[in-house]
Amino acid sequence: MVGANDLLIVGPGVLGRIVAEKWREEHPGCQIYGQTMTSDHHDELIKMGITPSTKGTPVSNKIPYVIFCAPPSRTPDYPGDVREATLNWNGEGSFVFTSSSAPYDCSDNGSCDEDTPVVPIGRSPRTDVLLKAEKVVLEAGGSVVRLAGLYKADRGAHTYWLEKGISDVRPDHILNLIHYEDAASLSIAILKKKLRGRIFLGCDNHPLSRQEVMELVDKSGKYGKKFGAFTGTKDPLGKKLNNSKTRVELGWEPKYPSFAHFLGVSE
Repeated sequence: MVGANDLLIVGPGVLGRIVAEKWREEHPGCQIYGQTMTSDHHDELIKMGITPSTKGTPVSNKIPYVIFCAPPSRTPDYPGDVREATLNWNGEGSFVFTSSSAPYDCSDNGSCDEDTPVVPIGRSPRTDVLLKAEKVVLEAGGSVVRLAGLYKADRGAHTYWLEKGISDVRPDHILNLIHYEDAASLSIAILKKKLRGRIFLGCDNHPLSRQEVMELVDKSGKYGKKFGAFTGTKDPLGKKLNNSKTRVELGWEPKYPSFAHFLGVSE
């Protein structure tokens, strides 16, 4: 039997597991399924109360709520994987695809929101694969949430740069962040609205330069390592994301309104 609030998470990694936890709090008694590329982490999923399966295993019943949060890095045919996932949705609740804010066509540190045009197909393999996957979702009646840079204490751009110490990218590139918990709560807000064919944006509305990110990390005193420097001068600039339209429509606000707030330091 399929329950009215049953959820399938395709790619139950860091984000997907937080979604599972929050969804279960709101829907006790529902079944949560997790589909992975390999069976490596199935024991962990079972302990969390998630019923695991591997990609390509036929599902016995279609599910009313599906969230696709597997990254494009582990597959030769990302849009094909997304298409396969849409076939596991029974068309009731919602289908949500977690994309990236990369397709917004802005690389001069300019302002950008939900209505900013996207990079044309053919310009960049990275954005092509996301836009093709998004198209599959929208055609199936699902919705898309384009997420800014995901982070938590021990994961994100800041930890990557701390590990490297010196990075050959420019310090003044503006980037945008959203905490994993906020990305999960936003995805759930979209799932619960049962919308069709919509695109939303997930960010904390506090864009920061790479330099500012690492200065905040240093100021927090929470990390043992010291960051060295950004040494690039020629790589592209970024964009300043604002998702006020998404917030108003969904009635959503982030728990962590800025990276500085998360770290417990003033900007």
